[in-house]
Amino acid sequence: MTEELEAEPRVAEELFGDRIDVARAFTRNLAEQGETLGLIGPLELPRLWSRHVLNSVIVAPLLRPGRVGDVGSGAGLPGLVLAIARPDVSFVLIEPMERRVAWLTDQVSVLGLENVQVLRARAEDVALPEPLDQVTARAVSALRTLIPLTAPLVRAGGQLVLMKGAAAEREVEAAAKASRRYRLEDVEVLTLGDGVLDEVTRVIRATVG
Repeated sequence: MTEELEAEPRVAEELFGDRIDVARAFTRNLAEQGETLGLIGPLELPRLWSRHVLNSVIVAPLLRPGRVGDVGSGAGLPGLVLAIARPDVSFVLIEPMERRVAWLTDQVSVLGLENVQVLRARAEDVALPEPLDQVTARAVSALRTLIPLTAPLVRAGGQLVLMKGAAAEREVEAAAKASRRYRLEDVEVLTLGDGVLDEVTRVIRATVG
């Protein structure tokens, strides 16, 4: 490894609770294999916990028991992290790239996650037997592009829980047309982790009408 893995922040144990050992195993595996597999960049190890793992787990309280899809799961951020933190929720990780699907599938087995299904597909090609209760995504695309990929996967009354950056409010404005077309209601930007994490996490949450 070209960089040292970031020391585990003290807040990690608080956020993961009795699932912290599984989270540690996942973070260690990602640190050891992530750069080689093209899952993370070479500069991410010194901030792997704070910028990626904790940034993902802070979203866990927003999830409801049921079936949650994660579009463009990649390295498992946030899908695997959320599945670790919320064993009461069933996850469908949707990822088109074969090597990433192989990584996700391997981690599900290695970590003993019984609440995860990995699906190799593009979001627009997914055919699920029944719609999902919620869908999440992180760093996939602009909201106006993401809405047509995610909203059709969710049942009426279900939610989009999409992780975004500092421009989340502007993305909501730019996606107004798509929001109307896909009947999104109660669109809001939530700021999570203020005073808890070094960097806050912004989430765009909306109900599918």
